[in-house]
Amino acid sequence: MRTLLLVCSILPALLYAQDRFPTIQGETANGTSVTIPRTGDGPWTVVGLAYSQKATPLLEAWYEPAYLRFVAKHGLFASAYEAEVYFVPLFVGVNKAAYEPSMKKFRKSAEPAIVDHVVFSKDDLEPLQNALDLKKKDIPYFFVLDAQGRIVHREDGAFTDEKLEAIEAIMLE
Repeated sequence: MRTLLLVCSILPALLYAQDRFPTIQGETANGTSVTIPRTGDGPWTVVGLAYSQKATPLLEAWYEPAYLRFVAKHGLFASAYEAEVYFVPLFVGVNKAAYEPSMKKFRKSAEPAIVDHVVFSKDDLEPLQNALDLKKKDIPYFFVLDAQGRIVHREDGAFTDEKLEAIEAIMLE
């Protein structure tokens, strides 16, 4: 009986912990420190995350369409919701050496509107892999978070209109 009570008291906490987005620390190209998720800032947060050189161009392909839809509010229903949007290139292992050069290159080439939405991070990969089930290193991952930082939807891979619309559909519910 004690075991059953113990399991019943721990289970809700375990379930809650499994769907929360882990904390990521980083900075924008302007040097502004950012912590993701930023709970309470709005009803939705969209986080795109890539952690390999091969996945980074796929993440970058999401920048413009996601920015236009979720931030600039281009689209039929785009004004029906508010969302914070972050794209996170995560520099891990030997790729940490590319952090500064990549940021400098980004500063020179990025659209000014996108700069505040790209967060460069050198956080440890293993805790993120475990918490977010990031099995394929060569693709980006996208998460929709509610105001409490819980993951309510997930997409991965190359940009498609269908994936963008699936993310938007969650925010319209």
